[in-house]
Amino acid sequence: MELNKEVFLKDELVTLRPLRETDVTGRYAHWLNDPEITAYNSHGRFPMTEASLYAYVQATAQSNTTLVLAILENEQGTHVGNISLQQINWVDRNAEIAFLLGERDFWGKGLMLKAGKLLLDHGFNALNLHRIYCGTSSANAGMRRLAEKLGMIQEGIRKEAIFKNGEYHDIIEFGILK
Repeated sequence: MELNKEVFLKDELVTLRPLRETDVTGRYAHWLNDPEITAYNSHGRFPMTEASLYAYVQATAQSNTTLVLAILENEQGTHVGNISLQQINWVDRNAEIAFLLGERDFWGKGLMLKAGKLLLDHGFNALNLHRIYCGTSSANAGMRRLAEKLGMIQEGIRKEAIFKNGEYHDIIEFGILK
C-alpha cells in the first residue's frame, strides 16, 4: 500500500490536503473573482491575481497561526474549495474557521459539513483548541445553517459590520467549545 503524503484529513466524502502552488493555476483565482461565489464574504472587492494567490499560498505554508486546506471531493479528486483555521491564538486556545466552496456543481451536497467536522475534530483534538468560531453575513442563510449543523451556537451580532454591493449587513457570530 502506497501512502499518499498529501492527504491530511479524510472521510468517505472529502479529502483535505495542504493548499499547494499548483492550485493557483486551477480555478482558485476564478472563485475569488466570481461575484456569486464571493457574494457573502470579503473577497471580490479587488481583483485576485495568480501572483497574489502564489504569495498567499507561500505565506500560509509558513504560518503557525493559519492552517489552510484544499477540499477535494473523493469521487474524482476535484479541488472544490478550501477550509481553514485562521487567527489561531495559542494562548487563548481559539481560532476562526473559514469556508470557501468555489465549485457550484458541489453546492448543497454536504461537502462543507464533512470538511467542517473533520477540521473541528482536528482543531479540538490535535491542536488542543478550546473554542472555534466563525462569522457570516446575515444574508448568508447557507452558512448560518452550516454553522448550526456543525453544532455552533449564535453568540452575537456585529451590526452593519460588512459593506457588500452597496449595502451594510450584520455579521452573525457563531462559536463552539470543545
